[in-house]
Amino acid sequence: MPVKVRIPTPLRSLTNGEEEVTVEGKSIKEVIDNLETNYNGFKERLCDENGQIRRFINFYLNDEDIRFKDNQETAVNDGDQISIVPAIAGGL
Repeated sequence: MPVKVRIPTPLRSLTNGEEEVTVEGKSIKEVIDNLETNYNGFKERLCDENGQIRRFINFYLNDEDIRFKDNQETAVNDGDQISIVPAIAGGL
């Protein structure tokens, strides 16, 4: 199932500057695996050594945080939109 993935600015060097790419996958995990297949180096930036999404990386499926769904096992459907959003910290 093709889904659109919005790429954050810090990762666009992996997609030749593309802001949005289309990849196949039936779950978030499959989408991440296919991002790695198509754009080498993606998975190591998104996932830790155990294959889990890093704490400071947020995934949204059609504007819903996947942490409140089935995390990496969250099913995706044809035409869904996934946003990858790095957490931002700061303050005084």
